[in-house]
Amino acid sequence: MMFCCLRSCFDGLGFSASQIPKKEPNPIALDTSHMGHEVVIVKNGLRVCGRGAALTNAPLAQSKSYFEVKIQQGGIWAIGLATRSTDLNTSIGGQDAESWALSSDGVIRHNEQELHKSQNIIQEGDIVGVSYDHIELNFYLNGKSLDAPIMGIKGTTYPVLYVDDGAILDLILEDFAYSPPMGFEKIMLEQSLL
Repeated sequence: MMFCCLRSCFDGLGFSASQIPKKEPNPIALDTSHMGHEVVIVKNGLRVCGRGAALTNAPLAQSKSYFEVKIQQGGIWAIGLATRSTDLNTSIGGQDAESWALSSDGVIRHNEQELHKSQNIIQEGDIVGVSYDHIELNFYLNGKSLDAPIMGIKGTTYPVLYVDDGAILDLILEDFAYSPPMGFEKIMLEQSLL
């Protein structure tokens, strides 16, 4: 019934429902060929659950990239960056030299080292933002910087999401809940940078 009403409304203005432009789906998503053995990816590649980690199908190629992750359901989780050499069968980010991650316990880790401990409690429904400019990695909680920049990241990096103990994370690649930092924008595919 609603479609009928909308269609007649658009027809009256010289538009038909078939002329309404459809938004192209974002080609970037969590990568089913680069995920842990017990990871489940759903919702068109934007939700992760199970146990382990998943990388996106596109690296952070542009000079200033930003993405967000919604904590859909609590548990053990981590959010950050990793190379394709990282261990995707662990649910703890930052346990190797190939990953840098903020965990559900508020700790940012890299290579089994605690780099920063946030005083903020991260809960279900919160949004974690991540910005990276190939010099500095920064995390944000509900739009506010955690003021814990990570430097010295080398190699081709990808967004990575880790889950365990019932955690469910939703990757947000556009239509952000919070404005990205000045000059940062959504992740783009490398060929679209030209």
